[in-house]
Amino acid sequence: MNTPQEFGSLLTGLRALADSGFAHGGGALATLTQTKGSTFRRPGARMLVCGDGSVVRGLSGGCPEADIIGRAREVIAVGEARIVRYDRESGLDALLELGCGGELEVLIEPLTKVRDLAFIEAAASCLDARRSGVLATVYRRDGSVMGPKPRRMVIDEGRIMVNEFGAGLISGVLADLALERTPANPTVERFTHGGNDYEVLLEALIAPYALFIVGINAAAVALARIAKVLGWQVTLVDDRDDRGANAWPGLLPDGVRRITATAATITEKLEFDARSFAVVMTHNLGRDIDYLRALGGTPLAYLGSLGSRSRAQRLYEGSGLSPAQLRAPAGLDLGSETPEEIALAISAEILAMTSGRRAESLSQTTGPIHA
Repeated sequence: MNTPQEFGSLLTGLRALADSGFAHGGGALATLTQTKGSTFRRPGARMLVCGDGSVVRGLSGGCPEADIIGRAREVIAVGEARIVRYDRESGLDALLELGCGGELEVLIEPLTKVRDLAFIEAAASCLDARRSGVLATVYRRDGSVMGPKPRRMVIDEGRIMVNEFGAGLISGVLADLALERTPANPTVERFTHGGNDYEVLLEALIAPYALFIVGINAAAVALARIAKVLGWQVTLVDDRDDRGANAWPGLLPDGVRRITATAATITEKLEFDARSFAVVMTHNLGRDIDYLRALGGTPLAYLGSLGSRSRAQRLYEGSGLSPAQLRAPAGLDLGSETPEEIALAISAEILAMTSGRRAESLSQTTGPIHA
């Protein structure tokens, strides 16, 4: 699956395709199934190509997208799935354009009916509820692409929600394989059933990151906007009433949740998990300390607060939290000054933390870009 951060825009595009009645012949979903060597993206990355040639998401810069889009429109026209390889034996011109020495395999499938999107809706339900699940895409049988389209299974907290194989024995084999072998990163597995050899792309459904911003002000609004672009679930928290949120008409992006919660009630009103972050920025020292105390005992992956270094010291002393528990001052040292720059520094620090990176310049490092 596209990273949870990307999934929202892809889902929006697919729903728009369905709402249009699959205009222009429908669309095609291009899925990166396997890579070799250095590539811009990893297996599971997807893009939607509509019949009019418009694209949702894309497979990132450098990939032979123009060629993939052209082939996707051919798939839409004939209504049959296709596997396209970009390696030394095929797609060489596009591979040379790639320029990074990697090789790709891309599954392109037609989308022409609402039922073609059943697996996407099931995956969305799992992600929205912050449950864990598995998406299994069987796309090759005995060396050839499954036709006319790949078949899928979606497992949500151990329950099979979508099963395009029916009740046959292959369903049990696939479910066992998906539950036993699905790693954190998408991978292709092979299995044999009924004398046929199958290849299946297994992808873990992992909840998107959730950001809780305590305090509503210019920096909070800027951080909410960046977080939504990154695909995070965003909640703005005010301890007063809704006047703080209403002070920023038209600036908050769609989908941002707003609640009123004091330090005494925030852990009762909100649920935090290991894929959650919180940034406290009420600009009131006493209130910030109270919120930090309340949030310090939750399983947050990141807890930060704004302020100068002297203010940060007072936050540590008042909350009883250590530097290992609290990032204060929050954010990377980017020379930030404006609300937007501060928001960028905070989101960059969170992203580096979740990726296990030290936020160094890529030009000064020698390790792999992708973990």
